[in-house]
Amino acid sequence: MQLYRAIPELQKGWYTGPWQSHLQVSLGYAYAGVDEPHYHLLATEIYCVARGTAELRVEQDTVALGAGDVVVVAPGEAHTFLHSSVDYFHFVIQAPGLQGEAARSDKVSVPRSRLGL
Repeated sequence: MQLYRAIPELQKGWYTGPWQSHLQVSLGYAYAGVDEPHYHLLATEIYCVARGTAELRVEQDTVALGAGDVVVVAPGEAHTFLHSSVDYFHFVIQAPGLQGEAARSDKVSVPRSRLGL
């Protein structure tokens, strides 16, 4: 068994992934939706909202999220969070889980204009 806990002092972080386990996915969390427009070349991101509300922009669509919602963002889909409530918390799963340079090069920043912002 392995136990991981979110660190309240960090806005977001990673629990576990292939860098420290046999898992083929990466599992992380965030206390706020981060406004950082980007897409992934390989990774699918699955956001599972545990608490609060947020607005997520995926390409030209804005999605309202609340506790219990799950949204799947496919590779190549540009996305960013526009807003999140003060009590917001989500889990994020990236598949496949990447590490090191592969993880860094998988994330591609995009201009806000791509999202119509």
